[in-house]
Amino acid sequence: MTAMPQVVIRKKGSQGPIAQDFAFHLDGTNLSKTSEFVAAYRQNAWKVYESLSIPTTKEEAWRRTDLSNLNPGNFKLPEVDQYKSLDKIPEKLLQPLTGETHGGQVVLMAGGAKTILDPALTAQGVIFTDLSTAEKNHPDILKKVMGKVVQPSEGKFAALPAALAQNGVLLYVPRGVVVEQPVHSLLWGPGAGLAYLSHILVYLEEDAAVTYVHEAASPTQEGEQKLHAGLVELYVGPRAQLRWVELQSWGENVWNFSHERVKVAEDGNIDWVFGAVGSHVTKNFSDLELTGSGSSGRMSGFYFTDRDQHLDHDTQQNHLAPHTTSDLLFKGALLGKSRSVWQGMIYVAPGADKIDGFQANRNLVLSEGARADSIPGLEILADDVRCSHGATVGRIDQDQVFYLLSRGIPGIEAERLIVEGFFDPIMQRIPFEGVRQRFQNAIHNKMESYQG
Repeated sequence: MTAMPQVVIRKKGSQGPIAQDFAFHLDGTNLSKTSEFVAAYRQNAWKVYESLSIPTTKEEAWRRTDLSNLNPGNFKLPEVDQYKSLDKIPEKLLQPLTGETHGGQVVLMAGGAKTILDPALTAQGVIFTDLSTAEKNHPDILKKVMGKVVQPSEGKFAALPAALAQNGVLLYVPRGVVVEQPVHSLLWGPGAGLAYLSHILVYLEEDAAVTYVHEAASPTQEGEQKLHAGLVELYVGPRAQLRWVELQSWGENVWNFSHERVKVAEDGNIDWVFGAVGSHVTKNFSDLELTGSGSSGRMSGFYFTDRDQHLDHDTQQNHLAPHTTSDLLFKGALLGKSRSVWQGMIYVAPGADKIDGFQANRNLVLSEGARADSIPGLEILADDVRCSHGATVGRIDQDQVFYLLSRGIPGIEAERLIVEGFFDPIMQRIPFEGVRQRFQNAIHNKMESYQG
């Protein structure tokens, strides 16, 4: 390929703006205390943010997610050290999920952050720190990835954290360094009426390898809405290996929006594990871009909704080079009056021959009032490819229930076992016992209210 093709990202359409906008201001970001590059990036993002309206259902990407009940004018950014007066972090959220110890840990809180990194990794040139520290000490590394993977122009909720993110993480792994112990970050978000704006950046040079686990969580609190808007920009260099594990367990008063993308260079690989059980409303864009020959990516998604939760996941697998492979499997279950939306697209650029792309979405509807929308898609502009996709929405198989009943298992217990078995293909794709256990606990907690 002589030139890199450009992916057409879903754009905003004509719309009538929501009556009220957010009450945020750029002047609270202390641009004078950061590098010239970061200041320019934030100022440009702010201009983009001000030019865009909050999305409405008139836009194709947002047609199934209604934001009319969002109260944007009520949100405030956390003050410095505000976490000291809010709910403390549960100890279980700080424990390793992928090994016995952390190679490093970054804890993001309202108005502050705490970081730990193994001195042996520091000696090898690994950088794992919060965004504020990275802006002061590592602007040259930020230049490599910030705004290079996700652009602020991709939407209102992409421009917002690009301009105003107070919390975030930078992970940089130099050429040839293999990080044996997984690194971990936690975004903890208590406090009604607060807006958490986050930006996570990962840059792996050639032949580097790391496992990175990130979790966003908060207590469920009655009363005012909370907001999270986040960016995730990941770059996997030639022959590099990234395991990216992402857990979303926001409280049920959180409105959660994120734009996430990974770019994988030649012969690089990403194993992306995603789990979502929290929030009131989530709209998530997750894109895999295979930019170099021989690159590959696997995306494994788990979600479980109940009550009136609404989770909307929009995925793209972009094959921009020949001899690339992508494999996506998302599975979800729904209770109460909840709703899930999954819209997926495999895009194959002109000249991207000899690719293998697969996507599947399976949904188990457990309540009469629940609804799952599943919309797979293919856009193939090359000749010699292998692509497949599939989507299902169904209920518990009564033949399976009868089989378990005939073995003496009570009805409700039988149906709960079937739900656990439904998720087993996702569990088998997760190489970490701690992550599997976290998902299995979420299934158990959600199913406690299930009465068949």
